[in-house]
Amino acid sequence: MNIGELAKRTGLTSSRIRFYESAGLLTAVDRRPNGYRTYPQQAVLVLELIATAQKAGFSLEEIRTLLPSDLERWQHTELVEALRRKVADIEALEARLAGSKAQLVTLIADIEAKPDDIDCAANARRVLANMLGKDVESGIADPGLHGKAKPRRSERVG
Repeated sequence: MNIGELAKRTGLTSSRIRFYESAGLLTAVDRRPNGYRTYPQQAVLVLELIATAQKAGFSLEEIRTLLPSDLERWQHTELVEALRRKVADIEALEARLAGSKAQLVTLIADIEAKPDDIDCAANARRVLANMLGKDVESGIADPGLHGKAKPRRSERVG
């Protein structure tokens, strides 16, 4: 089949298919005398495996090491181990993301708990002090606001 038909069957662009070929992931490609590429039926499966593996988070290098040149010769043990490593990587990423999310939720709650009698700069110092566990005195917000309460919205003119 030609590259246009392969693109239609896989949903990939012709340029993406050529990229996978140049990256050494799609190896069963023949050339006609006129230079056009021809692909075997197996190329559809190989491209679907590559796309699925990428969606699962595998890099092209990881895919290259796992994908056999002949789909009849899968290395069962290596494949299962690679899949287990990827699951462990995803679990570690999930744990890091959960920690980041918890920090951000706590930060939002701390910012939103701003006492009515302080301005935003003082609130920023309060929040940073809570985050860092120490007093924070300078360098936050508008330098003209150090220690000065900003008028409340209801007290502002205009």
